[in-house]
Amino acid sequence: MTYKFLSLFIIYLFLFSCDNENINEVPTYIKIDSIVLDENTSQNISDVWIYIDDILQGVYELPIEVPLLVEGKHKLRVKAGIRENGISATRIPFPFYTSYIIEEQNFIEEESITLNPVFNYIDNITFIKENFEGIGVNLESTLISDTTINLINTPNNNYGEGILTDSLITFEVATDEFNIEQLGPVFLELDYKSNTQFLVGIYANFPQSLVLQKDIIWITPKDEWNKIYINLSSTIQESNQAESFKVFIGMKRDFTKDTNWVNLDNITIIY
Repeated sequence: MTYKFLSLFIIYLFLFSCDNENINEVPTYIKIDSIVLDENTSQNISDVWIYIDDILQGVYELPIEVPLLVEGKHKLRVKAGIRENGISATRIPFPFYTSYIIEEQNFIEEESITLNPVFNYIDNITFIKENFEGIGVNLESTLISDTTINLINTPNNNYGEGILTDSLITFEVATDEFNIEQLGPVFLELDYKSNTQFLVGIYANFPQSLVLQKDIIWITPKDEWNKIYINLSSTIQESNQAESFKVFIGMKRDFTKDTNWVNLDNITIIY
């Protein structure tokens, strides 16, 4: 009994000393109120991924002020995070944004470090963009569409609008064809607002005029402009024998509303 009691007492002292060590550690704080995308486009960066010496410390929704148990000079990396397909549960660092890096950040106990990260798009990527600012629109109505997209000009912004009223049942537009020679991430960036849900997917064009439609996501209505990042990667990789692809955006008539509409802007395919 004496040896058993002594062993338990030693274990207790060890655990207590470990707890005291953790309690005595004083953190440094990282504060980020906002970020900047140094490009002439919109963004919806929702959170940041913090790395110390390339080891992930955590994922934090903006704005942040978080404690880090680190001191001295270390490499600090911040990655811009998004909600993949607009879903809060699927947060990822966006693969096409650069990291914000400080090679030697001095971490001092109890001090707060305020960061103002600036991100850019990485080099050597392809953009296929429709921002409705040029002459004409690079979106074509598909064969199943009952109407075309309208170009709306305002003093601050131009955008496209699809409307369904009365007997108009289907609105659908598609991008120009594009080819992807190497497997890798492919995303669609899209600014939108709408009063009804709408569908985003791809048409995969195979040899001998075979075309497969692949639905990806139904997007819920938003009263105000919202940006969404839609991951096309797995859908395109499943069709890697296709000769080309098109992205389509479609809406069906909802007769519970007098009019169904969707506004679209900054439609960008990135790979």
